[in-house]
Amino acid sequence: MSDFRFLPSPWVPFRDPAVCERVRRIKRADIEKHPNPDFQIKVMPDNMFPFLHFSDALARLIETRAHGEPCVFIMGNPNPGYINLAHLINRLRIDCHHLHVFNMDEWADQDGNTAPESYPQGFMHAMKKYFYANLDPALRPPERQIVGPTTQNINDFGKMLADFGGATACYSGSGWTGHIAFIDPDVPEFAGTLDEWKRMGPRIVTLNPFTIAQNSLHASFGFSGDMANVPPKAATIGPAEVLGAKYRQDHNALTVAGSHVSWQRFITRLIAHGPVTPQVPASILQTVPTKFYISETAAADIEPVWGKGY
Repeated sequence: MSDFRFLPSPWVPFRDPAVCERVRRIKRADIEKHPNPDFQIKVMPDNMFPFLHFSDALARLIETRAHGEPCVFIMGNPNPGYINLAHLINRLRIDCHHLHVFNMDEWADQDGNTAPESYPQGFMHAMKKYFYANLDPALRPPERQIVGPTTQNINDFGKMLADFGGATACYSGSGWTGHIAFIDPDVPEFAGTLDEWKRMGPRIVTLNPFTIAQNSLHASFGFSGDMANVPPKAATIGPAEVLGAKYRQDHNALTVAGSHVSWQRFITRLIAHGPVTPQVPASILQTVPTKFYISETAAADIEPVWGKGY
């Protein structure tokens, strides 16, 4: 073993060397073990993840319809796979007039102005394009029931959800910083003690630099590391809305263009097996009933691959 020791860069949000070493040593065989039985970690094949989300959403759409209740979803980044969810709704002829979709976040410029629906990388643009527009018009909810946080509604966005008694379900996925939605660590808008932070609601936030770097590698920004093309701020729900949901399902299956490269391999271990702290925002899921799914690729053991370079 090398005697070279160093502290993590001050840019890294969570910097406890002992904890980082402990979680990076967690093997695939042990990653599902957790002391809270309500925090249910499950490793699944990579190709199962759209099914996990969509099958649950369909079941809740049907159940709430049968009980005459509104179905309120907090939804993550609506990628093109949402076309498949719309197709299933159409094929099963599920009436969605009781559906209310709350996008969990949206891009904003340096002055806190949220992106218009015309912005191609915008989350409301994607939700309307990939999901809403593909629903049979006879089955669609009124368009006013598809909403996201904006500069105009950000002060009321939490109340809009609270008026329903919280979301029926919150579907999320972790970021490189351990964020959930755009609840990032080390940003001024989410500063406070753990108890204060848990009560924080929607707001316009400055994005952590690692979140900008992460998104520069995503397909919508060209897979190219162009950090100058990623907006610097965002509107987002807060920890209060995540904790207030009646059900939570978190997905950790992101890779770089389908390769073995996954920045989620470490951060999911820290989220699930490290301390509960605002420095790792999604770690709050450990404290509440949550289905926490990890792909086989993200759950793979963390070890050097000496035969490769970059």
